Amino acid sequence: MTDLLTPVLSANWGDEKSWDIAAYTASGGYAAIDKAFAMTPDEVTNLVKDAGLRGRGGAGFPTGMKWSFVPKDNPNPKYLVVNGDESEPGTCKDIPLLMASPHTLVEGMIIASYAIGCHTAFVYIRGEVLHVIRRMRHAVEQAYAAGHLGKNIHGSGYDLDIIVHAGAGAYICGEETALLDSLEGRRGQPRLRPPFPAVAGLYASPTVINNVESIASVPCIVANGAAWFSSMGTEKSKGMTIYSLSGHVARPGQFEAPLGITLRELLDLSGGIRAGHELKFWTPGGSSTPILTGEHLDVPLDYEGMASVGSMLGTKALQIFDETVSVVRTTLRWVEFYKHESCGKCTPCREGSWWLVQLLKKFEDGVAEEGDVDKLLDVCDNIGGKSFCALADGAVACVTSAVRHFRPEFEAGYHTPAYELFPYGRSALFEVAEGSHA
Repeated sequence: MTDLLTPVLSANWGDEKSWDIAAYTASGGYAAIDKAFAMTPDEVTNLVKDAGLRGRGGAGFPTGMKWSFVPKDNPNPKYLVVNGDESEPGTCKDIPLLMASPHTLVEGMIIASYAIGCHTAFVYIRGEVLHVIRRMRHAVEQAYAAGHLGKNIHGSGYDLDIIVHAGAGAYICGEETALLDSLEGRRGQPRLRPPFPAVAGLYASPTVINNVESIASVPCIVANGAAWFSSMGTEKSKGMTIYSLSGHVARPGQFEAPLGITLRELLDLSGGIRAGHELKFWTPGGSSTPILTGEHLDVPLDYEGMASVGSMLGTKALQIFDETVSVVRTTLRWVEFYKHESCGKCTPCREGSWWLVQLLKKFEDGVAEEGDVDKLLDVCDNIGGKSFCALADGAVACVTSAVRHFRPEFEAGYHTPAYELFPYGRSALFEVAEGSHA
């Protein structure tokens, strides 16, 4: 089964001091820059389009197409902003990439900036991961010293500066327009669109915002060609990507594989569900994507496959839960997170997430009333699709999908606490005192 893995972005993670510029250059790093400079910016953009690279941050929008939206006749500066505010529960791909090989991102930023005509680029990294911020800043310093950044890069006449920005630790800043507000020094809140960032983004100037993994995938496309990249994956979801596998699996971790691999195949690679247990439910892309069950083990993990079963690929954060887990309690914990992280700008999200928590607590405590399941769904209906950004949609997606697949478990909350049906100590990956409800 190991031939299902396609280590490209992660190929050098095991190298000695893989984060250092010497190790990265020795493995062929920064060679793609000269190849890109030998092309026109439009040719680089078209190469990325032809490769079929789609955004790896969750939405899956074609990366090259996003670059082409930047108006060429706008007199304002163009900006590239890389979204490294990895905050989606269960997601762990960008931070390991930045820790193991930050120069992969730096090289990708140089090529992407050249393609869109940008001379100042930003990396926005979640403020809590200080070790990652330090490593990225060190990589940028090394790139300047080696002549990969600054004035007249590689004698091409092209100039570029990269700024590493530490965020303030808000989940909402993963939303691209809230990120821009934060980057400008304001409170991170989603903007009303239009205008879209490609026309009026950072400092009201044309801006391209891409995920870390999206930009890090650019050097290998330039180095190996569009046909090579599109030979992996599926017809509409091309290339390789990093899947984060966590929870009740024997060997959790990051698995770089072609888009379209299935959860069954990933479980085989990771040693399967922990010994003596079986799969109950899972998330394909973090807690904001509708949950799936064992009947979806063979659905391709690509954008089309997930859409066909009413979910989303999202950030490819595969959280695995076995039969010991209360879906009621899990959903409550997720919604508590969204309630806490709501920026408060939109009334349906701000107030609705609070009401969802109150209702879900009743189900967990076994004191819900007849009809509360329908009330729960009605509150969800008044939240989803009625706010500036997708945080509210994510908050209700986990609830509505949990009820769809496990309604009897919620109805049991009319009379029985969830911790009696599913003693929480049994689902822990570490020893918990008997009788604990924690």
